[in-house]
Amino acid sequence: MKCVICHDEWMPHMSFSILLTIRQADVCCPRCRARFLRLEGSCCERCSRFSDQAVCEDCIAWEKRKSALKQNVSVYMYNDWMKEVMNRFKFRGDYALVEAFRRDVRAVFSKHFSSDVLLVPIPLSPSRLAERGFNQAEAIASLLPLPIISPLRRIDGEKQSKKTRRERFVGRKFFVAEGSVAGKRIVIVDDIYTTGATVHEAAKLLYDAGAQDICSFTLIRS
Repeated sequence: MKCVICHDEWMPHMSFSILLTIRQADVCCPRCRARFLRLEGSCCERCSRFSDQAVCEDCIAWEKRKSALKQNVSVYMYNDWMKEVMNRFKFRGDYALVEAFRRDVRAVFSKHFSSDVLLVPIPLSPSRLAERGFNQAEAIASLLPLPIISPLRRIDGEKQSKKTRRERFVGRKFFVAEGSVAGKRIVIVDDIYTTGATVHEAAKLLYDAGAQDICSFTLIRS
């Protein structure tokens, strides 16, 4: 088979579970798989950032602002390899790369969350969606066998990657809430957690709309 990332031919190790279709063979060759670095070890218990403190300074700042977000869980480090893969996936529209994340996304999610939650992918603006052809947050959420709802609408089309750290914290609003989430347990899904501004604002809107126990799940923690 061909690696979904480098496209080199390789032969996956075949086990009984794979042969019986209990578990799919990895879509990445061992060389590419080894370059993904999972977030493990000393991390902030609130946002998954590498930290010697149980709760990092950023999360203490969010607590002071009375954020509605209970916790963020991320899967991978934002190393040079992940930057390259995300550039292809997110900005060059290589949707097939999402399959490279499936195994780790499911493993990390099941470790931290129950199966009675609803997934809320961070939406793109209509112009950004047309430009990319798909919403990367929805693609990541689709890897999980859970219901996906869309109670948020994007009103800020400017790329977060183009903003400074301060602009992300104090900039204009990103979303408006639409639809009922009253009493629902929510996990917001996005591709990357940097300052947390996006998911924290989404959490506030969902909390104000009646949601409870709001967390976020992101592919990467930068």
